[in-house]
Amino acid sequence: MTKSSNDARPLSGWVAPRRPDAECLEGAYVRLERLAPDQHAADLHRANSASDAIWDYLPYGPFASAAAYHRWAREVTQGDDPVFYAIQPRVTGHFSGVASYLRISPEAGSIEVGHINFSPELQRSVAATEAIFLMMQWAFDAGYRRFEWKCDASNLGSRRAAQRYGFSFEGVFRQAAVVKGRNRDTAWFACIDAEWPALKEAFTAWLSPSNFDADGKQIERLGALTGLVRAASDPAL
Repeated sequence: MTKSSNDARPLSGWVAPRRPDAECLEGAYVRLERLAPDQHAADLHRANSASDAIWDYLPYGPFASAAAYHRWAREVTQGDDPVFYAIQPRVTGHFSGVASYLRISPEAGSIEVGHINFSPELQRSVAATEAIFLMMQWAFDAGYRRFEWKCDASNLGSRRAAQRYGFSFEGVFRQAAVVKGRNRDTAWFACIDAEWPALKEAFTAWLSPSNFDADGKQIERLGALTGLVRAASDPAL
C-alpha cells in the first residue's frame, strides 16, 4: 500500500484547474489530436484491425467495420467527460491509438487517464510513452494535484505500464464492475503533483535521443528512472 502523509494542511492559494481544453498535444515523437470521428475513425479502425486482443479489457469493441467504429467514436465525443485524443506517431503519420481524460474533477484537482487503446503498431514504441507523458504534463501544468490510472486487476500488462510510467499502486477495489459478462476487480494507481517534477525529469531523460543506441534500443529503462519517485510498487508484479 502507499505511504500516507496523514496531511490535512490547508491549501493556501490553490485554485481549481480548468477542464481539458487543449486541441492538440505536441511532442517530438507523437502528436495527439482531439478525437474527431470523421477525421480519425477510418485510420484508427485500420490500425486496430490487426488484433482483436486489444479490446479484451475494454467494455466495448472489437468493431467489425469502420462504420461501426465511427458510430462508437461519435457517441463518446458528444460530452465533456471523457475527453478522447487520437494518437499519431510522427514516424508513420498514421493515427494508431486513443487515450482519454476521464473522471475529471477540477474541484478536487483530480483527473484520470483511461480508455487507453494502443494498436499493435503503436504498442511498445517511444511514441506511446511520449503520448502518456504529454497527457500527464498537460494535467499537472494545468494545476491538477492527482493523476489517476485504473485498470482491470487481471490486466498485468496495464499494471506494468502504470508502474513504468511512475504511477504508485494504491490498492484493488474488489468486484468493482461487470465487463463483458466477467467480474472486474479494479487496480488503482496515481501520481501526485509533488512527484511530478521528478517524474518529468525521468521522462525527459528517457525520451532524449541520447538514451537510444544506434539500433534504437533504450539505454536507461524508464521504470528504473521512475522507480526512484514512486511511493509504492505493485505487489503483483
